[in-house]
Amino acid sequence: MPSTPSSSPLETQLKESERRFAQAFQYAAIGMALVLPEGRWLQVNDSLCAMLGYTEREMMSLTFQDITHPDDLAADLALVGKLMSGECASYHMEKRYIHRDGHVVHAQLSASLVRDDEGEPLYFISQMQDISERKAFEDALFRERELAEVTLKSIGDAVITTDPRLIVTSLNPIAEAMTGWPSHEAVGRHMDEIFQLRDPLTRQPIANPLLVAIDKNSIVGLTTDAILIHRNGFDSPIEDSAAPIHDHAGNVVGGVVVFHDVSETRALALKMAHQAHHDTLTGLPNRALLTSRLEFAVSVAARRHQRAALLFVDIDHFKQINDSLGHAAGDALLQNVSRRIRAAVRADATVGRLGGDEFVVLLPHVETPADASEVAENVLAACSQAVNLDAAALSISFSIGISVYPDDAEDAGSLLRNADTAMYEAKMQGRNGYRFFNASMNERSTARVRIEVDLRKALARNELTLQFQPKVDTELGTIVGAEALLRWQVDGEDVYTPEHFIPVAEDCGLIVPIGEWVLRSACLHAERWARMYRPLSVSVNVSALQFQHTRFFESLQSVLDETGLHPTLLELELTERTVMEGGDHIVELLRKVKSLGVSLSLDDFGTGYCSLSYLKHFPVDTLKIDRAFIRDVAWDNDSAAIVGAIVTMGKGMNKHVLAEGVESVEQASFLSSVGCSQMQGFLFGKAMSPREFEERIAVVDTGDPTVDP
Repeated sequence: MPSTPSSSPLETQLKESERRFAQAFQYAAIGMALVLPEGRWLQVNDSLCAMLGYTEREMMSLTFQDITHPDDLAADLALVGKLMSGECASYHMEKRYIHRDGHVVHAQLSASLVRDDEGEPLYFISQMQDISERKAFEDALFRERELAEVTLKSIGDAVITTDPRLIVTSLNPIAEAMTGWPSHEAVGRHMDEIFQLRDPLTRQPIANPLLVAIDKNSIVGLTTDAILIHRNGFDSPIEDSAAPIHDHAGNVVGGVVVFHDVSETRALALKMAHQAHHDTLTGLPNRALLTSRLEFAVSVAARRHQRAALLFVDIDHFKQINDSLGHAAGDALLQNVSRRIRAAVRADATVGRLGGDEFVVLLPHVETPADASEVAENVLAACSQAVNLDAAALSISFSIGISVYPDDAEDAGSLLRNADTAMYEAKMQGRNGYRFFNASMNERSTARVRIEVDLRKALARNELTLQFQPKVDTELGTIVGAEALLRWQVDGEDVYTPEHFIPVAEDCGLIVPIGEWVLRSACLHAERWARMYRPLSVSVNVSALQFQHTRFFESLQSVLDETGLHPTLLELELTERTVMEGGDHIVELLRKVKSLGVSLSLDDFGTGYCSLSYLKHFPVDTLKIDRAFIRDVAWDNDSAAIVGAIVTMGKGMNKHVLAEGVESVEQASFLSSVGCSQMQGFLFGKAMSPREFEERIAVVDTGDPTVDP
């Protein structure tokens, strides 16, 4: 039988080398793995399996992508791509794996690529060391540092730190107030420039105690009669101590001086520090302090890979409240609102006042945007109850804009601007609600500014006009009045529709002068109709801002006197919300308007805002059924029932009822059948120019108002 040839020395060495590698691989104290280019595990050792909680068989069924933390996967794959392309020979990174039981394992990863003789990738050799304990220590150290920073800012003593050369490295807020040096200006300057001590009698300089403390490497007490010279020149008696700062090896790496005011000047400094960072009316953090806290929250969220949120809160129609009730009432309202907002938010939130009626709620940590919406809803709910001011119950509402870090912005300034933009979007969408920021809002914000600029030019160019839509009485078969509708047209074409430019006019304060022009122009036309044809009433929509303005009643009287229109031919159309939000003083204003002989109409009635129990208290003459109910009234039983109920209720309360948006004969027939004879809509005529309307009423009534003469 032939003998088996013995192995060559080279083969023996190779096998021995492979055996040693296999043993080193399998029994290594750190995780080891061979990984195919597509990510599948080719071989893993016991340490890696123990680190990640999987058996070897389970690992073989997975890829490294399966157990890599989603936030780290992109960076890992990018480095793999560099290895594959030959840009680097190996790479090192800290990354997170997901343990089999779900917890996160922090690891230090080193990887290199093995290629075949032709340079094609065969597999990666990966080494992974569990550094979770080290990361835990780092997080603990971070928390300790934050605790130290918060403590330093909160204590009642002033604290200044320096490096060994007495170059200032930090001041806490009390030190800022007592020295007059803001931290950002003081840091980097020599201690002697910031911390100037004098003898109270001779006014001669006293040696800086930090110099002695660092030289002697010991705590040094200050003399009780030393005075500190403030940056602005006044002085404060101080006392306390200075000490060196050591590193872990005991080496002096800096110094700290802790001092406090021993006179009433300390109280003054504290008050000045508070006033510099807090709103005097509400006591809330002001813009300066809020900006500082916002920047700090963003930096913390960035380090922790977390979200933060900012709510921009604005009181709806605050200017009209100030104008109608006076600034004292406005201030009382702001104080009341600030208390309600603070009570409605979480303990870790910062509530600040930027100025005017603008408040901000900073949420330094939110898990999801839904957390911010929950806070917004709490704020809205907290202020849903009426505010009692000077024996008047005032209803208020908020428009809230929300932006989230880092989803919407990556710095404090952009976060605030985006929340402001979202707040205006909430106003444009009807107020009394909140909106999250999205990128398209910037375009709408730009468009809003453009509309405001164009609107101011339009007023100067007299580009605003009125059109009139007929109101008919189907029982009489004749036109009984018209609604004045504002249009912005050039050469007969709409520049902007009312839905676009009226909200802008309300926000920028132009709605009051525009509303006065509409009222005067409508009255002039109605007076002309009465003089040349026959008396016809004209109805004018009045915005809440215009109606609740302090000089509205005087302006109304002036318009009637100037135009000569009989007051009974003028009707003011108000929304349910205008009537409901204004409180008791609105009821009084309604009665004053009625005393002139002017009629009042409740527009869009039935949309659900007005409480029927209050309706009897409002001296309105006409209920105008909203077109949303009229649209489906001919075929929808619910709409028909609602309209029928409104007509019955209105007549039972001796009020006129008018249906708007009537477009078909079927709708008109139903309305007539339930006793509503006054109608308005395309069936009887669209909005038309003053000339076209006069041509219409100049023709003898035919008895059929649906016929266009």
